[in-house]
Amino acid sequence: MSESPTRTLRVVGIGTGDPEHLTLQAVRALADIDAVFVLDKRAETADLVATRKRICDAHIARPYRLVAVDDPPRERNPADYGATVEAWHAARAERLEAAFAAHLGPGEAGALLVWGDPALYDSTLRILERIAARGRLRLACEVIPGISSVQVLCARHAVPLNAIGGAICITTGRRLAAGWPEGVESVVVMLDGDPTFAGLDPDLTIHWGAYLGAPDEILVAGRLGDVADDIRRLRAEARTRHGWIMDIYLLSRDKSGIPKDKSLGGVQGQGPWQGAALHPPKDSPFGSP
Repeated sequence: MSESPTRTLRVVGIGTGDPEHLTLQAVRALADIDAVFVLDKRAETADLVATRKRICDAHIARPYRLVAVDDPPRERNPADYGATVEAWHAARAERLEAAFAAHLGPGEAGALLVWGDPALYDSTLRILERIAARGRLRLACEVIPGISSVQVLCARHAVPLNAIGGAICITTGRRLAAGWPEGVESVVVMLDGDPTFAGLDPDLTIHWGAYLGAPDEILVAGRLGDVADDIRRLRAEARTRHGWIMDIYLLSRDKSGIPKDKSLGGVQGQGPWQGAALHPPKDSPFGSP
């Protein structure tokens, strides 16, 4: 039996929502794409699909196909987290493989646009490994790194990620609930669906951000005990407005990053020193709110 012809697939990190997060390498990688594949979570995330389409329209230099693939649903509070994620990845792999076979011809180049960086808390590379392991479709994969939400969070708050000579840990809300990681001064928390901050030292410094790079970006910084309730309130209100939320936070034992003005409530400004909650300027490259 002859081998199936190779298709090229580029996994492109696109940052957190600001089109200017694209690197020059990402722009070059998109220029000659034939088809872009988008995992579509239906109406509640239509604006995320629209953002990716705007990026494609700006940087793909020829007509291209936008292929929406229905993202299989996933139980959010499963009894067996590992088994649930494994099944979800398998379902995603099946749907993406079928889409590649149907909509990406031999010798063509396709793209998957990934939020942040493809290597950090994203399932795309693992799913492509599954497709490759089955051996039914030959894909030459290229990975283009992107600006991660960790980098954007620190940049928007104008704070360093680590203490001097200190260790950091990047983890999930689920794991943080088990306790502060041993031997680290700073912890970045991603994928926290319900941040309660239970059991954490209220004297920790927190830098929190949601919708980083987007027009409705929200930033909060301060002593955890002072701002935890405000973060939960702002997060709940934002999720109700959008139907979804992408957020991240940095916890640190270093108190030097606490802004002197801890006031909340939509302070306008260019940096976190102007208040604990910020919105981007109206001339954001992402467009006006």
